[in-house]
Amino acid sequence: MPFPTHRLRRLRRTEGLRRMVREHHLRVEHLIQPYFVIEGDRRVVPIASMPDQAQLSVDQLIEAVAHAIHNGIGAVLLFGIPDHKDEAGSQAYAEDGIIQRATRALKRHYPELVVITDLCLCEYTSHGHCGHVAHGEVRNDETLDLLVKGALAQAQAGADIIAPSDMMDGRIGRIRTALDAAGYSDVAIMAYAAKFASAFYGPFRDAAQSAPAFGDRRAYQMDPANGREALWEIALDDIEGADILMVKPALPYLDVLARARPLHPQPFAVYHVSGEYAMLKAAVERGWLDERRCVMESLLAMRRAGADLIITYYAVTVAAWLQE
Repeated sequence: MPFPTHRLRRLRRTEGLRRMVREHHLRVEHLIQPYFVIEGDRRVVPIASMPDQAQLSVDQLIEAVAHAIHNGIGAVLLFGIPDHKDEAGSQAYAEDGIIQRATRALKRHYPELVVITDLCLCEYTSHGHCGHVAHGEVRNDETLDLLVKGALAQAQAGADIIAPSDMMDGRIGRIRTALDAAGYSDVAIMAYAAKFASAFYGPFRDAAQSAPAFGDRRAYQMDPANGREALWEIALDDIEGADILMVKPALPYLDVLARARPLHPQPFAVYHVSGEYAMLKAAVERGWLDERRCVMESLLAMRRAGADLIITYYAVTVAAWLQE
């Protein structure tokens, strides 16, 4: 029967009633904090386009992660920024590469911390693209060989989860096969399964110093107009052996997440990317938005759409809020 028999406001009347019928919750175990790691010692380099975020040397990373753990964060995602870059991105798979050293240090200090390592070449190549370049083109199959080398180096350093973000075809299967053959069958893969060629990555490219020297990444990252293709990408990474599937960016692509979530048994992650973070920060600095309410609303929207895990630069801040 319609109104006045049905009054949906009855269960919204008090905070106690609202808590009782709340459908989705955000907890600290859903959050993953990203970090940008640089060479050197005692270095904290603020990122101008990402307020409150910085590039950190390994010793400073150890201190930052101690604070994150204190607030309940149990997982981090690492991006490496080497001093030396070359066309092959060799520091991505060098035994003493910056991410490998950071991973060893974190696992030595915090053995229970889940360390996720981003696997891509863009931060390590002199041209800034995510793969091997020949004749002005990013070559898929040649890149797979380099990604396998990077995955093995990260696994050897102690990574719990490897997160390929390059969007080369076939890389999940190749990496899974190589890890298993090398005795790293327990190392999980979090696939950037539907990663769109988004304008919301701008601040990240400042933070990771990874802007392409020529062209753009639209030949291998996804067209923002395509939803069915995103489901196809996700299905292929599932078939190839991904343990966690990701949609990136988060808020503009929650429709993709909501459509994919019922189709796959794996946990789903979303990446609340740098541009989404920077927009919130800019509006908050101008007094236009309530930071806490807007951040929580955004992250709850991701949970409502089906995200099990949320990578966000707000992770430590939100973890502290959740303890209050």
